[in-house]
Order: sequence, then structure tokens, then C-alpha cells
Amino acid sequence: MTSTNDIRRSFLDFFGNADHVAVPSAPLVPYNDPTLMFVNAGMVPFKNAFTGLETPPGPRAVSSQKCVRAGGKHNDLDNVGYTARHHTFFEMLGNFSFGDYFKEQAIQNAWQLLTREWGLPADRLTATVYHTDDEAFDLWRKISGLPEDRIIRIATSDNFWSMGETGPCGPCSEIFYDHGEHIAGGPPGSPDEDGGRFVEIWNLVFMQFDQQADGTRKDLPRPSIDTGMGLERIAAVMQGVHNNYDTDTFKALIAASEQLTEVKAEGNEAASHRVIADHLRSTSFLMADGVLPSNEGRGYVLRRIMRRAMRHAHLLGASEPLMHRLVPSLVSEMGQAYPELSRGQALIEEVLEREETQFRKTLEKGLKLLDEATGDMEEGGELDGETAFKLYDTYGFPYDLTEDALRARSIGVDREGFDAAMNRQKEAARAAWKGSGDAASGEVWFDIAEREGATEFTGYAATSGEGTVVAIVKHGGEVRSADAGDEVVILTNQTPFYGESGGQTGDTGSISTPDGFAAKVSDTSKPLGRLHAHHVQIGVGTIAVGDNVQLEVDGERRTQIRANHSATHLVHAALRSQLGDHVTQKGSLVAEDRLRFDFSHPKALSDDDISAIEAEVNAEILANEPVSTRLMSPDDAVEAGALALFGEKYGDEVRVLSMGRAADGGKNYSVELCGGTHVKATGDIGLFRIVSESAVSSGVRRIEALTGKAARSWLVEREEALKAAASAIRATPEEVPARVSALLADRKRLEKELADAKRALALGGGSADSSGSQSADENIGGTKFSGQVLEGLSPKELRPLLDEAKQRLGSGVATIVAVNDGKASIAAAVTDDLTDQFSAVDLVRAGVEALGGKGGGGRPDMAQGGGPDGSKANDAIAAVKNALQA
Repeated sequence: MTSTNDIRRSFLDFFGNADHVAVPSAPLVPYNDPTLMFVNAGMVPFKNAFTGLETPPGPRAVSSQKCVRAGGKHNDLDNVGYTARHHTFFEMLGNFSFGDYFKEQAIQNAWQLLTREWGLPADRLTATVYHTDDEAFDLWRKISGLPEDRIIRIATSDNFWSMGETGPCGPCSEIFYDHGEHIAGGPPGSPDEDGGRFVEIWNLVFMQFDQQADGTRKDLPRPSIDTGMGLERIAAVMQGVHNNYDTDTFKALIAASEQLTEVKAEGNEAASHRVIADHLRSTSFLMADGVLPSNEGRGYVLRRIMRRAMRHAHLLGASEPLMHRLVPSLVSEMGQAYPELSRGQALIEEVLEREETQFRKTLEKGLKLLDEATGDMEEGGELDGETAFKLYDTYGFPYDLTEDALRARSIGVDREGFDAAMNRQKEAARAAWKGSGDAASGEVWFDIAEREGATEFTGYAATSGEGTVVAIVKHGGEVRSADAGDEVVILTNQTPFYGESGGQTGDTGSISTPDGFAAKVSDTSKPLGRLHAHHVQIGVGTIAVGDNVQLEVDGERRTQIRANHSATHLVHAALRSQLGDHVTQKGSLVAEDRLRFDFSHPKALSDDDISAIEAEVNAEILANEPVSTRLMSPDDAVEAGALALFGEKYGDEVRVLSMGRAADGGKNYSVELCGGTHVKATGDIGLFRIVSESAVSSGVRRIEALTGKAARSWLVEREEALKAAASAIRATPEEVPARVSALLADRKRLEKELADAKRALALGGGSADSSGSQSADENIGGTKFSGQVLEGLSPKELRPLLDEAKQRLGSGVATIVAVNDGKASIAAAVTDDLTDQFSAVDLVRAGVEALGGKGGGGRPDMAQGGGPDGSKANDAIAAVKNALQA
């Protein structure tokens, strides 16, 4: 028997030997096509190559492409397990010509591979062509020798392919395999073509026209080839079975399911085993490509697939979570061809086990309520929509699961009633939101979110991608289009741009289209916590709702932000390690040029504290450990030791970020709940440096720090400053501390000597006028008076001089005016025996007024003030004298 792995390898080798470049499968998330939820055909990764937007890998290519059809118009979910050939996950073998060979070579390759390399009997093969494609008809007859009645002309769109309403298109040629007369059904184009006897195994697309907007078609200058062959279908043919689930890969997965459930895949149970096997493949491959279960977008579809499989595990009587125990069997079958399965095995198993454990609780409660609601119903009955909605809204039991659970009893569900109940809930939510006090202009975001759903964020895995414009907001209201020069907010169905939240600043970058539209994204915000809003200035062209756009994040800026965000997690752990578990985050800012981290702590950090924190963080950076992300419920995450971020609102699930070396207990250095973007390994941070530590409020401290290039630049600048300082004092950088200490000691000594000299001058007695002349103490109206004007004294030096002047006078009044940089300070003192006659406060105020100032204060025996005009110093002394005579 030829294994599925052998068939895949043989196909790639055949075309590789015919000068085709073997291209690895693209991820299941189609970042180059915003109209698709998942890659659903082999040509999707080459779409831009066919349209000329990208350079193809070569003139010829071959691939085995992973595909998922479980959402949108390509949704086979409900049929999976109940038919022979419906799958959520499948592989598409394809060979491609980008303007190189065309129909003749494509048909020649197909016929040679099928009949000569693989040995399929020619009498079991039938070809179809588009009814007007005489060229393909004649080529099939010449190359294959098939009789004309087995080259069937088909007039429907089944045999004419197009990429969209406009663009590349062309006729198809499908190849069918006849499984034999024992199976009902007729050839394609016959009345009973829907039977299972004739099965399409390969489709050759002849891309030769360019569809115009007016409905006309022009010849493409370089016709191309796109083919697609379902690996599961050709494996069934080559392994001599009619049902895809009887091929080797599925048989191995079903056997593993049988062993774990101890239930044979027979009768009614066969469908459940098939569902489990199929859904195991799609869920595992989706998670390997970065999709994790959630309540929105791709994550929601993934969860639906998971839960459908888990529901069938429950039907088989599995008492414990089953799906995660089947992952090793899948990796054994497909891990060699797709290494991402092996790399992601631990994550896949963990997520599946957690999801199934959680879902079993929901399932048990929901099924009990469902049985109560439908216990008396007979076949053909219908569950009312209100009850179905209650199951969904109150107990988390999805509508499609309710439908699936009742399907075996032939009971339907009132979908209209369910939708009506859902709409009533939305209206109630809107009314509550309007009454919440939010700005009226914010209602536009509510309208968009209700209509379009949440923006799907693709930025964890990429910094570029495509999106479809779903809304444009200008001056607080929605518009259908915008032109060059406009400042607007653009929303797309998916985006790699991170919206500001959790302390991390929003991304910047550009939005463009192939026809010349270009806009600069200055910021990305996150209205309602689920929309990613691009704030743009349009430079060139026009943009309209419905346009497909290219989104490009400023990659260098994002790299710096990632490093700073990851560093905040490490510094949080280091703070708790050095200061104690009382430390909790009180806020943060993560920008491209710096990070800021606020935390609870009662006192300032010492230099030793800061050094120890820096050393811990840099040790984790140097260890260069991988950074991992898991998806968990908030309760499970906290129970596992994850720290919750300050001010964050968490939903049913959270991203748990682990980084740094694992301790003896197995827990990583840092484990926190976080939805931001982060480095892949701690070494990507490069370097960590704290540049300041300060108080924010009582009991809250703030660290500001730099990482990577910014930290290095900061250190280089300070090294240059140190070198300059060393040069100025004629020392080496190493000698600077000792030399500066010596200089400060010299300065302190000289300042003391200067103060002593000034003091000696002041204590010489008498008064000095502006010319420096001296006179003896005066007698003003019977009161001894000492008045002095001194240059260069500071205000704090006046009080001790006045105390000594009072001692010298015995009984009297002393006043000193100190002049510095054109301004003046004045102080007056009154001996204790005279305070009942004179107040130092009144005397100072008279002097201050003469200096051009106001006020002055102190005690009756000592007061001080100042004024802006130092040239009036002698006038101030005279004013005090006048006050003594008043």
C-alpha cells in the first residue's frame, strides 16, 4: 500500500524533477488575503504572485498546502464525519506555472503522473473541460487517448475559475476517478453526478483571461497554471478505498481514538470517531500556526471545532479529556512532513486539555438543561429560540452545539427566535452604554463593533499583512471614503497594528494599496477594548470602505517596544525578589524610547537596591531563555502563579507570558498575564539600565529605564561626559572620584576662609557705605544703632552676624544689608530690653520698601526680608534709621 506520506513526497519529487521550485506550506492564517479566514486552497499563498504584486518563487512551483474550511462560505463543518470526503483540514497538492508553460504541458504532466508514475488505470479516468474550450478538449484527446465520451464538456461555472469579480480567470479541466459500478452515481454532467462513484481528484486551472469591470475579458499577456489535488482523495484512490476516513492517516488516528475510548468505530459511533480524527488535525495545525481559542474571529472558529470534537468524545463515553492524548498519534503520522506540529506539541496538548476540562463543565450543565427543555419533544419538534439563547448567554452553551446535540433526536432549533433574543440583548447593552456617561462621540465605536465585531489582531506573529477596510471615521462620524490630506481613523477586519492598552503605546507605520493610496499611521488606539483604530494622515490617493489594504507596522519601533515591554516583566520580578512580595505593579508606560514602571514600596530605593535589580534583570537577559505564551482562564493563571497587571480588565481567557530561567520549583523567573507584544527570547532585550527612581505618591515609587540601543547610547553619553570631566581636571577617568573629592574639600576650606574674612570685616564695627568707608556706631534718638552694607553674603549668614552685633551693642538696634547679583537681603535685630519700643519686623519692612520689595517677617527681636534693587542698600539703612526716629 502507498502511504499518504509517500504520495505527498512522490508528488513533490515528480514536479521537482520537472524544474518546479518546492515551496513549503504557508501558515493557515492568510496574511496576504484579508477576505479569507483561513487558507482554503493551494493557490492562496500565490495569489499576489499571479496578480503581479509579488515576485513568484520561480517560473514554476510545487507545494503541498495545509488548508482549513470551517468558516465563511467555505464551511464544511456540519458535514464532517457524516460524509466520505468532507474535512475541516485537508492538504492540497498543486503545481503552478507563472507565465511559463500552459495547457499542453499541464495536461501532459497530469496524465504522466497519474498513469505512468502512479499507475492509475486510464479506463478509470475521466476529464472535463469548459464547454467552449476546444483547445483543452483536443489536447486531452491527443495526450491521453481518452475517447471523446470521457472528455466531457461542462457549461457551468464548475469548470470556469475566477479570482474575484475582476482579475485573472480562465477555464478549468477536472479529472475524475471512477470507483466502480458497485457504487451508485454517474459521470460529471449526468443527472446522477452527485453519487459517489465518480470522484474529482484533480483540477487544472488555465488562467488565461483578465476579467474587466464591464464584464469583458482580455487575454492575459502571460497565461498561467494553477492546479489542486486533494491529498486525502488521491490517497483513497491509491489505497483502494472509497472513503477518505479509510486511508492510513485517518485509520491510525481513529485507532488511537478507539483505544482510548474503548469504543469501536462502528455503527453510529463511526461518525464520532471520524469527527474527532478530522478535528484533531484542524485544531492542532491551527494552534501550530499561532491561532489560539477565543471568543472572536479565527479563535472562535477554532473553539467551535474543538468543542464539536469534544462533544463527540463525550458521546463515546470518554470520562476524561481525550483530545490532548491523541496529539502524539497525529505528530507521529504528520510531524515529519510538518515540523511545526512537533515544535508546538506541548502547547497543543496543554490548550486542548484545558479547553476540554473547561468545556466538560459547560457541557454537563448545558446538556442537563437541554434535556429538561426537550424531554417531552418528539421527532420533528423545535426548541424555542429563547431557551437556546438562555443556554448560550447564561451557561455558555453555543448555538451550534445545541443544534448538534438535538440533531440525533431529529429536533430542530428556532434560529429566528435565537437571533431575535440576541438582538434584544445587544439593544439593552447599547442602552446601558449610552447611560454610562461616556462621550457621545464614542457611540460611533459601539456602532462599528456591533456591526463588524472585534478587530482580529494578527500582530503577535507578524508586523505586516492585509486587511479589508470596514469603517472610516472622520470628525467623530463614519464616512464612506477619504482623500489625500484628510486626517481620519481607518478600521480593518484584521490588523498587525497593536492598539494602545496595558501600558503599551500604539503602533505606527503605513497603510497602502497597489493603486497608489498611501497613508501614514501616527497612532493606533483600542476603542471599547476590542477595536484597533488606525489614526492616519492620508498622503496620496483615496480610500473607501471595502477596499483591501496593505498594513505595515514600523518594525524597528515595534522591536524597541517589545524589548521595553518584556523588560517591565523582568523588572517586576526583580523588584519582588529584592524588596519583597509586597511589591505590586501600579502602572506602566511602554514606549519605543523608554519604559516606566510604578510599584508599591514605602521608601526610596538605595543605590545598592538599584544595582541589585539591574544585575538580576541583566542576568536573565544574558541567559537568553525563550519567551513562551499560553492561553488560560484568569483563575487558572493566577492559581499557576501568574501575576495580574494593574488596571487590566480580563475576559474569559488571558495570555500568560513566561520568561526567564526556571527556578527549582519549575516556575519561570517571570510569569504574568499580559496581552502585549514581547520578544521571542530574553536576549533580544539586549541591555537594561535604570536611569531614575523617584516618588509618585505616598507608598508608590517609579523606575524609569532604558533597554537595548537606548541603554547603550545613554551609557556612552555618560562615558563621554566622564572623559570630558577627567580632561578638565587633568585626571584619568578612574581618578575622577578621588580628584573631585579633593577639589570639593578644597572648595569647602576656601568657602570657610572667605566666610571668616567677611565675618571679620563685619565685626570690625561701624557702617560701610557704597564707597567702602567706615564710621562708628551711631546714636539715633538715644538708641545705639549699627548699620552695615556688605557684598557677597548670603541671607542665611546675616543672623549670626546680627547676634554678635547685639552682644557688642549691649542695648540697641543692628541692621545689615547684603547685596548679591544686584538683589539685596536685609535683616534687623533689636536687643531684648528694647523690643517693647521697637519691632524688628517693622524696621525690616521699612528697609524692604526702600529696596523695591514688599513684606518681610520674623519676630520682634529678629526679622528678615529682601528686595530686587541692591543699589538702594544705603537707602534701606537710612529707612531703618528714620523708623527709629518716628
